[in-house]
Amino acid sequence: MSVAFRRESDEEHKEPKFELPLPAGPNIVTRRGLALIEAKVAELEAAVAAETEEEPREALRRELRYWHTRHATAEVAPPPEEGVAAIGTRVRIRLNGAEKTIDIVGHDEADPAAGRLAFAAPLAQALVGAEEGERADFNGKPEAIEILEVRAIPEA
Repeated sequence: MSVAFRRESDEEHKEPKFELPLPAGPNIVTRRGLALIEAKVAELEAAVAAETEEEPREALRRELRYWHTRHATAEVAPPPEEGVAAIGTRVRIRLNGAEKTIDIVGHDEADPAAGRLAFAAPLAQALVGAEEGERADFNGKPEAIEILEVRAIPEA
């Protein structure tokens, strides 16, 4: 029989599973972000323990390795300086004539639809270090953003 028709196993034809990619740079988080990471680790550990099938369990373990790494490398941001945009602040801005409120947070806590931007996002980067009453350049436009208010994100 030709080697072309011989099949050793299904395993040799599967695509390799790579680890989940980690965001570049430091893993700076808010206290809320650290709590979310810890909750995700606990949730995945329980799911791995409860899973009886090998393939889904391996997928859960892969995700758990990601969150263990995120937990191990997490650095809680220092309390923000009053009136200065930084990680852990809620910033009210005027951009293109519209007012917006943005929370500057860590990567894993980011949810743009809810107004939570990762500190590495372009808009957040334009705001970090700016103070209330200042204007910041954004998207190639000088003084495109007016910083109306900066305060610490309220802890839930």
